[in-house]
Amino acid sequence: MTSADEHQPAGDRPEPPAPAEGRRTQETAGSSPVRAGSRVVIIGGGPGGYEAALVAAQLGARVSVVERQGMGGAAVLTDVVPSKTLIATAEWMTATDQSAELGIRGGAEGASVDMAAVNRRVLTLAARQSQDIRARLEREGVRVVDGVGRLVGDLRADGTRIVRARTEDGEEDLVAEIVLVATGAHPRVLPDALPDGERILTWAQMYNLTELPEHLVVVGSGVTGAEFAGAYNGLGVPVTLVSSRDRVLPGEDEDAAELIETVFRRRGMNVLSRSRAAAVRRVGGGVEVELTDGRVIAASHCLLAVGGVPNTEGLGLEDVGVALTEQGHVRVDRVSRTTAVRVYAAGDCTGVLPLASVAAMQGRIAMWHALGDAVAPLDLDAVTANIFTAPEIATIGVTEKDVQEGKVDAVVTQLPLARNPRAKMLGIREGFVKVMADRHSGAVIGGVVVAPRASELIFPLAIAVTQRITVDQLANVFTIYPSLTGSIAEAARTLHQTGN
Repeated sequence: MTSADEHQPAGDRPEPPAPAEGRRTQETAGSSPVRAGSRVVIIGGGPGGYEAALVAAQLGARVSVVERQGMGGAAVLTDVVPSKTLIATAEWMTATDQSAELGIRGGAEGASVDMAAVNRRVLTLAARQSQDIRARLEREGVRVVDGVGRLVGDLRADGTRIVRARTEDGEEDLVAEIVLVATGAHPRVLPDALPDGERILTWAQMYNLTELPEHLVVVGSGVTGAEFAGAYNGLGVPVTLVSSRDRVLPGEDEDAAELIETVFRRRGMNVLSRSRAAAVRRVGGGVEVELTDGRVIAASHCLLAVGGVPNTEGLGLEDVGVALTEQGHVRVDRVSRTTAVRVYAAGDCTGVLPLASVAAMQGRIAMWHALGDAVAPLDLDAVTANIFTAPEIATIGVTEKDVQEGKVDAVVTQLPLARNPRAKMLGIREGFVKVMADRHSGAVIGGVVVAPRASELIFPLAIAVTQRITVDQLANVFTIYPSLTGSIAEAARTLHQTGN
């Protein structure tokens, strides 16, 4: 879920492409510069594709989008939008954790979940969002082609390429000066744990359920695994989380990950650290998950959350000179160029950072660059990310690990939310605000918020990082009293530099 999405360590991201000796690059191609009115063909209608289409249309291009699944792609139809809608339902259950403390009688014990109704709502909202995106594109003059696209043939003498779209009515060749590949990724599976869509499931298949699982085993403790495990645990399902690492969310802020694992265990989740699934098989009306150490876990359902595979096969990419990584991701530079002339790529198929917001920005940058508009290269230091557990984990900029390893010279402060007056009123006892600031200039260069709605609370820190605001400037902004954002200002005040 990219969305959402599995976070990818920086060391695993593909390097920007270096055109081979003698290969014509974007700048040296022997065709005239691209101008408004050019034909743009986008393969894939997810966030990278449809945001690129809107920019290209705004700049006067003639735009076609080829999409096989429905506008919005997996992000809208089977990933980010559905999963976060499911999590929103679970939030209503986890929000009652402190109900007795607040004087509310009954709490979660008096609530029940109709899984069929939940998933009907999930899929209905996803479909509506997809329809809204398509309608917006069509209003802007973008042509949407329902089908599968692939590049065929070499760059032609007039600087154009052919994208062949296979639709229900046959094949159609689309001529393009510019091509954007934004085909996303699909769930990775294990050789001995093949999904059947009923009991052994990928995250895209979880919305087929009409009843709550009696016992759900989640294999994988990255972002996707943690989010689904937390959501189903919140819905009252017994959950076993199989984590191959020492802790859940191994790629995230260590303090945040430890807090989430503590919350999981407190809420009754069975977290199996340093454990790895060897096989998953159907047994009667349920499943058995066999671990590599020989243990076998019996359950009603198993969710495989072990990462994604880029959708780059069968697109004709290598035939036209688009370089791929060993993992199959499209190699791109910071303005989304591939190694083929005027072929760009965006989103999860590039492996840069599997977030819908990054895909959208890559797509916009590609069109700004290709169509000659002002453009700044992609800056991953300014990317905000959020994990939709309860509480949520939101991050921006450099990490505390970067500071500890000496990659940046910074000071770090961390304040628990438990002492925030608004948090006390809301019964929030778990969470914190962490701020990293440059040791010399005082500029805010990173932050972490662990709290309910951290995805909203991170915004002030995101502004501070992107605009190079100092801790003193951040501390001097008025905050509402009482409010959770008051802890952000307080954290900034603790980093005040006296000049001594």
